[in-house]
Amino acid sequence: MTLVWVTGNSGVGKSTLCDVLKGRGRAAFDADWDGYSHWADRTSGRSVTDPPDPVPAGWLDRFGWRISRERVEELAARMRDDTAFLCGSAENEDEVRDLFDLVVCLVIDERTLRHRLRTRTNNSFGQHPEELAAALDHNSRAEPGYRSLGATIIDGTRPPAEVAEAVLAAAAAAAGR
Repeated sequence: MTLVWVTGNSGVGKSTLCDVLKGRGRAAFDADWDGYSHWADRTSGRSVTDPPDPVPAGWLDRFGWRISRERVEELAARMRDDTAFLCGSAENEDEVRDLFDLVVCLVIDERTLRHRLRTRTNNSFGQHPEELAAALDHNSRAEPGYRSLGATIIDGTRPPAEVAEAVLAAAAAAAGR
């Protein structure tokens, strides 16, 4: 089994890639939409079931997008005989990274990020000024941070089919190790 974490900043194309992989018959899961991640109060740890949209000023300082280790462990156990792709990002990725055989980080430039967040239709995160500022800040640190962890870096500005081919090639290489 190869469990692949496809991550990167908001707007890099993780959900689009997930849809492409699913369309090719691959076991692909969207951490945001398939229930692996949730908003949580950083102080109390409690989940937030109905976050404000858009978020008010200061909200992102108190609340964070977190992934559930238990859900990722369940996925790993369920997919033990297959290659599976979990697409998403969360502030506590370090708590689940050990469950993955490969980490792939999609990266894009700031201009592309601004355009994608402004025009996205699958969710509104990044369209509010505070969310956009957070996304731009994270984007500037994503590639060097993931590169230092040994992640495979893939240019998310390429057409989705090409991004999918690059991710599948990286997963195949990881499975052959």
